[in-house]
Amino acid sequence: MEEHKIKFSIITATYNAAAVLPRLIKSLRVQTDQDFEWVIADGGSTDETLTLLEDAGKTLNVRIDSQPDFGIYDALNRGIRLASGDYYLVVGADDELFSAAVAEYKLACSDSGADFITAKIEAEGKIQGVRERRWEWLYGQFAYVSAHAVGLAIRRGLHEKYGFYSRKFPIAADQLFVLQVVRGGGKVRETDFVAGRFCPYGASGEDYLGSLLEGMRVRCLLGHGLWLQMLILAVRLARASIRI
Repeated sequence: MEEHKIKFSIITATYNAAAVLPRLIKSLRVQTDQDFEWVIADGGSTDETLTLLEDAGKTLNVRIDSQPDFGIYDALNRGIRLASGDYYLVVGADDELFSAAVAEYKLACSDSGADFITAKIEAEGKIQGVRERRWEWLYGQFAYVSAHAVGLAIRRGLHEKYGFYSRKFPIAADQLFVLQVVRGGGKVRETDFVAGRFCPYGASGEDYLGSLLEGMRVRCLLGHGLWLQMLILAVRLARASIRI
């Protein structure tokens, strides 16, 4: 697939995000490669979110769909259906991309033809990449990718084979999807560039216990032993209580 033929989509789920959107919009406007579409699946915002997005559409290729939804993965599924890109990148309303991110992702997609292109991200002032490979039992999807949002370009056609994000996992549906693709033989290309800044205070950050429990459920569903996963959960909860 030649670089200039790569169609690339950025998908963002929003709901009353007017306070944080300007930073993301600014980061999209300064991309060195402007050949991308920005698809926004809005949950029916009542603040200035839609006004900001409509204004962004004056300089960006923006597609907006606003209607009530059942949470972030329901919104992302809607965005995926609306998108036209060969690959898509999930970016939260409170995240931002570094200026070369789109160009770097498209180049890696073109060069590798992989199903997943994962880049490093900045989170809480630290650069994060893929954790220990083959340790899926401990890290789940992070044994293969740096993060679902900001750090992972996904071949959109994968959803035809593996389905969309499951509404049974309101926090960890991305983990289930990524691991199902990897186990199904999906190809992952790991890159060295830093794609952007990820804000860790979304749904999983606000509900840390829920995030841990859902991650454990996903790993158990994929065959990692219940007792081992309960032990890992207990250790992580103990570490969290020490930090608090």
